[in-house]
Amino acid sequence: MKLQTQIPIKKQTKNTIDYNSKLLLLGSCFSDNIGDKLNYFKFQTSINPLGIHFHPRAIETLITNAINEKKYTSEDLIFQNERWHCFDAHSNLSSSNKNDILNNLNTSILSTKKQLKEASHIIITLGTSWVYRFIELDSIVANCHKIPQKKFLKELLTINEITESLDAIYALIKTINKDINIIFTVSPIRHLKDGFIENTQSKSHLITAIHSVIKDNKNTHYFPSYEIMMDELRDYRFYAEDMIHPNKTAINYIWEKFIDSWFTENSKQIMKEVDVIQKGMLHKPFNENSTQHQLFLENLEKKKSNLIAQFPSITF
Repeated sequence: MKLQTQIPIKKQTKNTIDYNSKLLLLGSCFSDNIGDKLNYFKFQTSINPLGIHFHPRAIETLITNAINEKKYTSEDLIFQNERWHCFDAHSNLSSSNKNDILNNLNTSILSTKKQLKEASHIIITLGTSWVYRFIELDSIVANCHKIPQKKFLKELLTINEITESLDAIYALIKTINKDINIIFTVSPIRHLKDGFIENTQSKSHLITAIHSVIKDNKNTHYFPSYEIMMDELRDYRFYAEDMIHPNKTAINYIWEKFIDSWFTENSKQIMKEVDVIQKGMLHKPFNENSTQHQLFLENLEKKKSNLIAQFPSITF
């Protein structure tokens, strides 16, 4: 008896992910969720160097600035609530010290270009089609930094505008990394502050645009995170207390679907070995000076050494 409908997901046979892959994750906070999993299992992973970006225009700006090696100056900053902010970056880069934020921005831009050039896979998670335009500069921002809403115009990107942005992202990346694989997904987190109907319209625009892009561009793919959440995990027991964000069980479920679709069988075995080591490192003994615990630590170190010998990129 089947008690749920399941999203058919094609298992990848080419350009799959293993421990030699270099992964760059960009986009909404769901990128952080999956990125945390990748980091736990010790894949070569970089996540949102300028912080979370919710919409495609923000990601396009990030990639454009990275490839062009934009040099941020004080003219790119705004002072609000006793902190310096940049409209291109998330608030976690903001600082009370102007030099600190400029240094962080410029360091992150250079590292992003390096990651774009070296990555084997880029996973882009789009969260929303709704954007905010800062009236004073007539420009769409990545983050409003709690600046009064009256200073912004709220707009819904059209399907054509999103398609153009994603095509630009693809073309830009290909100029410095012709072998890149781009995996698009739509965040399963509903942006209900925009409204229930507005959220559905927003997600629909994203999904339609993505499928238009992957139809015409080589080595672009779609992973159905949003569809899995909306259909296979439609019960509220898979949501956090706010009834909007996926809970740990839901994130793990989507993660397992992603593994089954994209990861090599050998990498799955290595992941099991990494998991054993990670759990061993968290183990709290009753008596840390006991012979039994010392043998446990010695065995754990051997397991670490064996893995690192196979994959020097792994560190514990």
